[in-house]
Amino acid sequence: MRFVIVGFGRVGMRTAQTLRGEGHTVVVVEQDPERLDRARDDGFAVVSGDGSTEAVLAEAGLDETDAIGALTGDLNTNFLACVIGDAHGCRTVLRVNEDFSDELYEKYASSVDEIIYPERLGAVGAKTALLGGDFNVIADLTEELSIASVEIPDDAPVIGQRVIDVELPGETQIYAHGRANESMTIPLPRTKIEAGDSVAILTDPEFLTEVRERLRGEAVAG
Repeated sequence: MRFVIVGFGRVGMRTAQTLRGEGHTVVVVEQDPERLDRARDDGFAVVSGDGSTEAVLAEAGLDETDAIGALTGDLNTNFLACVIGDAHGCRTVLRVNEDFSDELYEKYASSVDEIIYPERLGAVGAKTALLGGDFNVIADLTEELSIASVEIPDDAPVIGQRVIDVELPGETQIYAHGRANESMTIPLPRTKIEAGDSVAILTDPEFLTEVRERLRGEAVAG
């Protein structure tokens, strides 16, 4: 598959590297000179310019592109890139930031294929969103980390909490969330946990049992 990544910061760089590592073709669009040089030195095809402009994205070859990931830190740039990408028949993935509100969600969600929240998720989720997959299975995590799915019972202490507010041991992250009988997706800042939900966690193996117990409200051993 062929992808255009707008923005070669931390998230864009790791997403581009992951996609390329799986054999996909990636073109990077970036206007910052240092980041542009970094992408070029890393062996990517690059287009210099503002990713929110049609002329720049046309130079990146949108008509031959399967999906565009608008992964800069600027929401307006990202949204405009997605609008242009959609007009060229691309799957569109929009990056948002921590202060993304309910009002903004309603405004943008219907206009793009996927909204991602990398501050809580990282490049693995951005890559999966670009490929059009869901988050029930992710197979490209490192051997040093464990993943697990936890179903939330009716009396769990986390019910009513926003996903991003749940405190878990170590560097544990909730990277996906789904309502009962639904596929998991990236949890947005406004997403609250309900009874019967499932959450997917990414954690160090030593914390896995404790994390499960805390999410389910079970007594922590020891």
